[in-house]
Amino acid sequence: MLKAQDNELMCRVGPGTGMGDVMRRTWLPALQSSELPEAGGDPKGVELLGQRFVAWRDGAGRPGFFDEACLHRGSSMLLARAEPEGLRCIYHGWKFAVDGAVLDTPNVADPKFKERIRGRTYPVREAGGLIWVYLGPKEHEPEFPRWPWMDVDAAHRINAVAVENCNFVQVIEGLVDSSHLTLLHASGLAKTNGSDMDFAKKTSHMQFDASPQIEAEETEFGFHYVAIRPAGDKRMARIASFIAPCFVANPNGDLFFAVVPVNDERCNFYHVWWNTEKRIGEEPLRSQQLAFVGLDDATLSAYGMTADTCDGPNKQSWANGYGQDRALQRAGHFTGLASFSQEDAACSISSGALRDRSREMLSTADIAITRLYRSLLNCVRVLRETNELPVVRVDTAQIIGISAEIETEQPWQSLVPNHRPPAVPQSEPARTAN
Repeated sequence: MLKAQDNELMCRVGPGTGMGDVMRRTWLPALQSSELPEAGGDPKGVELLGQRFVAWRDGAGRPGFFDEACLHRGSSMLLARAEPEGLRCIYHGWKFAVDGAVLDTPNVADPKFKERIRGRTYPVREAGGLIWVYLGPKEHEPEFPRWPWMDVDAAHRINAVAVENCNFVQVIEGLVDSSHLTLLHASGLAKTNGSDMDFAKKTSHMQFDASPQIEAEETEFGFHYVAIRPAGDKRMARIASFIAPCFVANPNGDLFFAVVPVNDERCNFYHVWWNTEKRIGEEPLRSQQLAFVGLDDATLSAYGMTADTCDGPNKQSWANGYGQDRALQRAGHFTGLASFSQEDAACSISSGALRDRSREMLSTADIAITRLYRSLLNCVRVLRETNELPVVRVDTAQIIGISAEIETEQPWQSLVPNHRPPAVPQSEPARTAN
């Protein structure tokens, strides 16, 4: 159980909060490339970390990320006119380029005035099918991360995002919790038997062991989490890498997650699959993969898990039983929910928009959960004490998730040669008395 003040510190991400400061010192996905309109199209509103922004591509196709409030008098740049070189505020005509250059101030007689000011824009990169943004102090902008899938073209990559109406930590918890897979996803895992999809082949063994041996150890980037199950005379070790503050390399080795807070009670859950040999980003493989895990557009919309439906009547909630089909459950399906994504989301959302962790009862199966709390709180502590965020200096290209058989006495750490302990000791989060 976690003390209420630590829970607040770990989960709140608005301006001026401890975790909000950590997030703003990190390159974050703001939206998928496919979500940003074509070159010179209409500006798009984006909420991130409890703030509102406007994303846009100029006439040359370059992405820009603007503060919603116009530099001049604060009118929304979502109303701005899209012109080839920049966005023009409709209130007084001030025009801003994607790099913040002020191109025109027609209500100011001094022609040099615009040269003395800069628009409120943020550093942006486009890579791996995602638009990334840095929202922190300019003097602390870290090197842009190079994840291994960023060099894979769209034909060999699948990008997907689900909107979940709960705090981001709750979603990450599910990503470092192997013991729920055998139970919650029992019906989905049963479908992996005989399937030719890579995802199915890599997860089918998990349906047979609900209580794997669990270990977790801190690293310089966050922690490694391993679930070990018997595999004949050997052991199957599935290692996930949690990279602070909100990234996970899945043990399948070809799947990356980013769980980015929209605000304290909503997050965008990004998925990236990649395969350098198979053209999984093309049909029919793309649709087959997304439908299998419940990330196809139709299923996401049916459960209110898209940007257009997350405030609608279909969103998973107490009022609609989180979208559960009891008739399907009575017919033999374990959960009565569509697929992996909807099952995970229902459990995360149903515990509360921002869960009260002072009431939870953790067990030996939850070792990685306590490591997650420690890692996140430590990020806040180190940033406040040193004004540094050491994790941003880690070579992300070397961080992997992996699943492989090991000998009975073989240490699982041998599968992740980049496993190095943190340079700064991590402190235990405060807990309430049992």
